Amino acid sequence: MANRKVTYRMYPNAAQEERLLEMLGLHQRLYNTALEERIRLYQETGKGPSFAAQCKALTQWRKASAGLAGMNAQSEQVTLKRIDLAFQHFFRRVKNGEKPGFPRFKSIRRYPGWGYKTHGDGWKFHSGEAGKHGHLYLQSVGQIPVRGKARTPGQPVTCEVLHKAGKWYASVTLEVESIQRECGTRMGAFDWGLTEFLTIATPQGMETVANPRHLRNQLAELRRLGREVSRKIRMAQCLSGKQKGFPVSANLRKAIQHLSRLHAKVALQRKDFLHQTSARLIQQFGAIATESLAVKNMVSNGGSHKKGLNREIHAAAPAAFLQMVRTKAEEAGSWYEEAPTREIKPTQRCHACWQLPDEKKKLSDRQHQCPHCGASCGRDENAAMVLLRWLEARLAGESGSGREPSEVWSGGSFAMSKHETHAIAV
Repeated sequence: MANRKVTYRMYPNAAQEERLLEMLGLHQRLYNTALEERIRLYQETGKGPSFAAQCKALTQWRKASAGLAGMNAQSEQVTLKRIDLAFQHFFRRVKNGEKPGFPRFKSIRRYPGWGYKTHGDGWKFHSGEAGKHGHLYLQSVGQIPVRGKARTPGQPVTCEVLHKAGKWYASVTLEVESIQRECGTRMGAFDWGLTEFLTIATPQGMETVANPRHLRNQLAELRRLGREVSRKIRMAQCLSGKQKGFPVSANLRKAIQHLSRLHAKVALQRKDFLHQTSARLIQQFGAIATESLAVKNMVSNGGSHKKGLNREIHAAAPAAFLQMVRTKAEEAGSWYEEAPTREIKPTQRCHACWQLPDEKKKLSDRQHQCPHCGASCGRDENAAMVLLRWLEARLAGESGSGREPSEVWSGGSFAMSKHETHAIAV
């Protein structure tokens, strides 16, 4: 059994939305109270409370607070579990020598929502005809119409209620028996980039996928709205004489909502493009390769003069895209490989003679010109062909692949049969 998440758009009426906002505020205050309690106990005793101890304390808090008592107890335990996970990740980062990132108190505007653990306890999902749309029942709220459809039908397990840019969503986890995804029969390798989102090399030739640049297309409007919000915040601070805790007018709230909705639009456009592109790759190719990308290292250095490039890298979301391709390949049973970048060096190596240049190419060098064999092509095209040649060697049975290619690859086509995808080193 596998789990898949489906996000539905909720359409509460005025009374239901008022109640949802009230519940969001209660969960936000519960989160901050639990965080404050952990800090206080650690300062007094040198040891913070466990998740189980805070669940016991929650019983007393519910007796003292009518608001908490009116909500589902398991949903409140999920909020406490988020605090526990935040501290687990904090101590893990401290142990590994990473930037710690101590858990922070959250304002109501930055609190995303709350969750439910068990279907039927505080929530229940009623799917519509053919699994499309339906109704979501929430304790103390009632039946809320939802829109959406699961790609693979399954049994509801958990639910998260999310509030984003003034809209309500329900992220439902479904337990599915099997995942059906088509697997292609072609072989190819792709190089990720910014000029072209993907440059794909196949035995038949080169293909490209254009970079839609959703963020750049909205950047001017985002900056305008950001300046408008900043100006109204400064005005509110000046009128109230407070830097924090100043009253938020309806005009300021409306400006913030416009800005957040545009950011949400860009994020949804990006996510939709990444899903469609990764699904199309898996549908076309039965064996596919790319290079392993260290995105954190790509954007870590450079200073202010590299600010625009770093923004474009984040906007293209290469790590999220590779994760989607990897996951869809496992679902379809495709052969997916990530070449070790430091060993193969696809952007430096020549696809024709397999030699490295005497002088390292700069990022600004967009043309590949081999000093050894004279091969000439685009930099991204060369990298894609290097990866394709590397993949062909792996499929031919080169040691270290972890599988027998002859079992699944023969005659230049990929066998349309389910098989276990090998473990990918991260």
